[in-house]
Amino acid sequence: MAFGSMQDSGRQAPMAEINVVPLVDVMLVLLIIFIITAPLLTHSVKIDLPKAESAPNITQPEHVELAIRTDGNLFWNGEPVVLEQLAPRFNTKVSQAPKTELHIRADKLAHYEQVARVMSIAAKAGIARIGFITDPSEN
Repeated sequence: MAFGSMQDSGRQAPMAEINVVPLVDVMLVLLIIFIITAPLLTHSVKIDLPKAESAPNITQPEHVELAIRTDGNLFWNGEPVVLEQLAPRFNTKVSQAPKTELHIRADKLAHYEQVARVMSIAAKAGIARIGFITDPSEN
């Protein structure tokens, strides 16, 4: 069987078509193999596993809540303190619990200078975690 053109030029051009019949044959064989093996892969063994119940062990680090009023008054967990008492209190608190956190509750109109001083004293004492408490209900 000869392939070529029907022209009389005497010269035969190479065939530039892809023969897809072998490709289709291979794909059909693979499809049949997958159809046969797919149900075998879904077979599972039923096992009655034990149920475990546990609550996460959440340990809250100790924290100090420091309130700063607009007039500059400071309150250590509700107790009035002066700025000079903060450094020794922070040092003793850090020596008792190294992971102590400082929660600052400052009035909206409190001077930033006062807040920055408190943060600086706390950082020098070794308190690494400082957070601000806000009240979202206030407008």
